[in-house]
Amino acid sequence: MVLPPICSKTGGMGGKKTNFDVFSRFNYKTAFLVMAEVILMPRLSDTMTEGVIAAWHKKVGDTVKKGDLLAEIETDKATMELESYQDGVLLHIGTPRGGKLQVNDLLAIFGKADEDISALITSSNAVPVAEKAAEEIPKPTTTESTIAATAASGVDYTKMEEVVLMPRLSDTMTEGVIAGWQKKVGDAVKKGEVLADIETDKATMELESYKDGVLLYQGAQKGDKILVNDLLCIIGQPGMDIDAIVKGLKNHAAAPAVAASPTPASIAAATASPAPIILSSTPSAPAAQVVNEGRIFASPLAKKIAQEKGIDLKYVKGTGENGRITRTDLEEFAQANAGGKVNGSSAPVFVPVGTVSFVDTPVSQMRKVIAKRLSESLFTAPHFYLTMKINMDAAIQARTLLNEDANTKISFNDMIVKATALSLKQHPKVNSSWMGDFIRENHHVNIGIAVAVDEGLLVPVLRFADSLSLSQISGNVKEFAKKAKEKKLQPADWEGSTFTISNLGMFGIDSFTAIINPPDACILAVGGISQEPVVKGGQVVPGNVMNVTLSCDHRVVDGATGSAFLQTLKRLLEEPLRMFL
Repeated sequence: MVLPPICSKTGGMGGKKTNFDVFSRFNYKTAFLVMAEVILMPRLSDTMTEGVIAAWHKKVGDTVKKGDLLAEIETDKATMELESYQDGVLLHIGTPRGGKLQVNDLLAIFGKADEDISALITSSNAVPVAEKAAEEIPKPTTTESTIAATAASGVDYTKMEEVVLMPRLSDTMTEGVIAGWQKKVGDAVKKGEVLADIETDKATMELESYKDGVLLYQGAQKGDKILVNDLLCIIGQPGMDIDAIVKGLKNHAAAPAVAASPTPASIAAATASPAPIILSSTPSAPAAQVVNEGRIFASPLAKKIAQEKGIDLKYVKGTGENGRITRTDLEEFAQANAGGKVNGSSAPVFVPVGTVSFVDTPVSQMRKVIAKRLSESLFTAPHFYLTMKINMDAAIQARTLLNEDANTKISFNDMIVKATALSLKQHPKVNSSWMGDFIRENHHVNIGIAVAVDEGLLVPVLRFADSLSLSQISGNVKEFAKKAKEKKLQPADWEGSTFTISNLGMFGIDSFTAIINPPDACILAVGGISQEPVVKGGQVVPGNVMNVTLSCDHRVVDGATGSAFLQTLKRLLEEPLRMFL
């Protein structure tokens, strides 16, 4: 994601137009009469209080042009690219890679080569960074004696550079599950290498290391849960007193039973897996050999195919450039492992007839959050339901005409979304939100489209849907569905809905009721189109009928209000030309 300039203002010497942020670099310029420009850490999300420098793309002394990529900043929601707002020379950076800065802290200084910026640095309470090592300055390794000396004085172990805490990877995340470790205890780790895959309530994300060192400790094993800001791992140098750090972070509680020092025995124990239980006399397929350690490079298509076929990419040897895994590599691997599973595990278990058998699947973070939010909605919001039949004969004819020469094929769901958006503009009370102490009547129409994925349900938001054409709605919905299945949705994609649509018609469902997606006041459940007897001109004839059910929060919407909304929706779908007026 590329960030636009925050704002622009004319000021400085000679009326020159320069870029300023909302926290006023103008004060710095007029106070010290220099041409240098101070860049402060911007607020890149509504909940951001600090940012981590994931990478610097320029170093002190480099000439930078407007639009050049300056740095990557990790916020509480995503890693974003920060472009330079001006031309100049990068004279100072506020912190090296991996460092944290609060919003409004000094991020960088631009100016002319050899310009004196000491006054700017002092005024910003920033510590100057030596230019010859401005990109990445490793701090002295914390030794055992240092830890012992500082522990007695109440050291804050969370501030130690060797300590990696569970980050908050989404706005609703409270804990993460270790989906898999890419490094094991005793492994050397470089900056930028993937440490682990973390499963949040919304997606599985890669966690990269911000420093070089050795992985000395893992705070949890694969499948374990860790609360946000709890100890995830320790990266440092051999010889550190790991127990002191763990006890300091766990309030002197007993350390978890995982490998804590890089001895050969502990490394073997950390990487060993339990022997499989074989219920069948059928010999299992041989375990595949791990050929990829650390970060795995694969084309987007290869990743998608691997996810669909359940292939673990660490067992697949890539033949592309720099070992990149391609579609052909996956096809050859799948063919070679056709006798068993293609994820490196044993063959499927055969269960004889009459044997009690079951599988316990841990609840994913996404499924846990879905259960929590929908339970709260159903048991907190007083639901009531309104069902209506809509004759879709005219809509079918209109869709056929629209798709004859269209580049983008229009679906019935696209027409339902458009008709719903226009109906919400006429009935703003249905487009409202329950906010606890007040009801918010939304003037904008942001429709959440429920998308089913393997782990549960995601609701990406189609913003300002009433102003979009049918082809725009179609393109956006297809893109959301693709990103959802590939786990590429960003937090901004699923926030801010004012109304939700759940369509199960394509699965052969005639009608159903849906649970409201808070804080929305309503959700529309759409069934399939089926032929039923209808009366036209006093005659009973076959007609194409679709059932829709509106779930309403009775604290916000009354029966008459919801019924009026459905009447408008019915009129638009039964006479589609009204949507183009």
